[in-house]
Amino acid sequence: MSSGDNITGDLSQDDAYDLDRTLVAQVRDAVDRGDQAELTALLEDLHAADIADLLEQVSPQEREDLIRLYDREFDGDILSELDESIREEVIGILNPAVLAEAVRELESDDVVDLLEDLEEPQQEAILDVLEDADRVAVEQSLSFPENSAGRLMQREVVMAPEHWNVGQAIDFMRESDDLPEQFYHMVLVDPRTHPIGNVTLGRIMGAKREVPLKELVEETFQVIPADQDEEDVAYAFNQYHLISAPVTDEEGRLVGVITIDDAMVVLDEEHEEDILRLAGVGEESSLADKVIETTKRRFPWLAVNLVTAVLASLVIAQFEAAIAQIVALAVLMPIVASMGGNAGTQSLTVAVRAIATRDLTGSNVWRVIRREVLVGLVNGLIFAVVMGIVGIAWFGSPMLGAVIAVAMVINLVVAGLAGTVIPVLLEKMNIDPALASGAFVTTVTDVVGFFAFLGLAAAVLL
Repeated sequence: MSSGDNITGDLSQDDAYDLDRTLVAQVRDAVDRGDQAELTALLEDLHAADIADLLEQVSPQEREDLIRLYDREFDGDILSELDESIREEVIGILNPAVLAEAVRELESDDVVDLLEDLEEPQQEAILDVLEDADRVAVEQSLSFPENSAGRLMQREVVMAPEHWNVGQAIDFMRESDDLPEQFYHMVLVDPRTHPIGNVTLGRIMGAKREVPLKELVEETFQVIPADQDEEDVAYAFNQYHLISAPVTDEEGRLVGVITIDDAMVVLDEEHEEDILRLAGVGEESSLADKVIETTKRRFPWLAVNLVTAVLASLVIAQFEAAIAQIVALAVLMPIVASMGGNAGTQSLTVAVRAIATRDLTGSNVWRVIRREVLVGLVNGLIFAVVMGIVGIAWFGSPMLGAVIAVAMVINLVVAGLAGTVIPVLLEKMNIDPALASGAFVTTVTDVVGFFAFLGLAAAVLL
C-alpha cells in the first residue's frame, strides 16, 4: 500500500477524510529518528491539505523538526491550506530558497491571502522572490481595502475580444504560455476592456470553430466591483450559483476574476466566525493559540456574563423571604431559567444565521417572530404539563406545580421573542448580532424566568 493510501486507512464513514493516526505516528517516529528518506516517502503522495492538517496537529517543536528535516520542495498549496494561526510560524521556519520556490507556484490571489496576515519584514521577503510582473500584480491587489473583492481576486484572467469566434479562442489558449492553472470561463470584453459576458470552456470545446463567442455566453452574468465586500461576493456566488465572476475597477474595466473556491473559503470563514462569536470566544480563535492569547479573547465575554449573572441574582434577592419559607423554590428555579436559556439560544441561532444569509428581512421578520413565539408557547405548554406533574409528585403541592407550569410557559414564550427580536434590533443598530446577542438573550431569559417563577410563587403560595 502506498503512503497515499494511508490517508484514511480503515476509518468509519464519519471520519473518512481524517488523517490516519498510524500515519501520523509514523511521521512522528521518522522525525524523532531524523530519517529524511522515510519522512519524504510518507509525505510524497499526501495532498497539500492533508500535510497542512498534519502540521496543525503536531506540537510546535515537532512542527519545526518536521519542516527542517523535510527541507525539500515545499508545495505552495500547503501554505494556502494552513490555518492562519500557524502559517507565519511555518514561513519563519522554512529555508528561504524553499519558501521562494513555494510562493512562485501560487496564483496571485493565494499570494495575497498569504501576505495579508504577515508582518511587513516577512511580506517584503516574499515579495522580493516574485517576478516583477507577479509582484506588481500582488501589490496592486494589496492596495484594495481589506476583505474586499480586490483582495480576493486573482489577476490571471483569460479574456477575449467580443468579436472573436470559437476557433480564434482555441488557438489563443493553445498558443498562450501563461494561462492560469485552473480557470472555468473565457471573459468577453469590449474595446475598453469592459466585461460583457462569460463563455464556459465546455461550450467553447463543444462548438464549431466558426461560431461567434457572443452566441455562447452564459445567461447568468455577474460583475463584481473590486471594492465590494467579500461577504457580498460570497453571497452572490451562493445566490446565483456562480463558478467564476469578473472583477472590475472604478471605471468598469476588467482587472481580475474570482473563482468559486475562493468564494467558498469566505463562506466557510463567515460560518466559523458566527459560531465563535456566538460562543463568545473571538472570531480568530484556534486550537494552536497559546494560553495567554486564548485567555485575553475569552475574558471580556466572561466578564459580560458575570454582569448578567449579577442582574439575575438581584432578581432572586428580591424574593429572599419566599425562598426561605419554601425551600422547593430554590430547587426548581434553575430549571425554569435553564429551559428559557436553551430555548432562547435555539431561536437566536436560527435568527443570526438567517440574518447572515439574508433570509431574514423586513418583509418576513414579523412572520418569523410570530413563529418563534408560537413555538415557544407550544413547547412551554408541553413542558408546563411535565413540570406541573413533577412539582406535584416531588413536593406534593398542586399549587407549586401550577406555578412552575405557568412560569415555564411565560419564559419559553419570552425566549422565542427575545431570541429573534434582539439580533434583529442589533443588526438595525449596525452591531454584529452574532457577537452581542448571546449575552442579552441570556439576561432576558434569566431575569424573566426568575421573576415569573418567584413572583408567582410569592403571590400564590405565601
